[in-house]
Amino acid sequence: MLLSDEIVAEIKFLSLFNLASHQEGVKVHGNADPQMISAAKRLFDKGFVTQEDGGYLSDLGVEVAEYAQKMLIILNS
Repeated sequence: MLLSDEIVAEIKFLSLFNLASHQEGVKVHGNADPQMISAAKRLFDKGFVTQEDGGYLSDLGVEVAEYAQKMLIILNS
């Protein structure tokens, strides 16, 4: 399975969330990297985040972000 640039951007975006606090969100500003803006929108469309520009993780988003962050920890060790 190949990772597209879009999937890589979504994983990068999910890695920005602080999983220790579900009351902390992530907002993508209009002048951010266009790939991050698009990733936030795709994650919203998939139901992982609450706003098109990020917001908070949904219940499903928390689960996916946990997997993504664990994967990154393993790959970086």
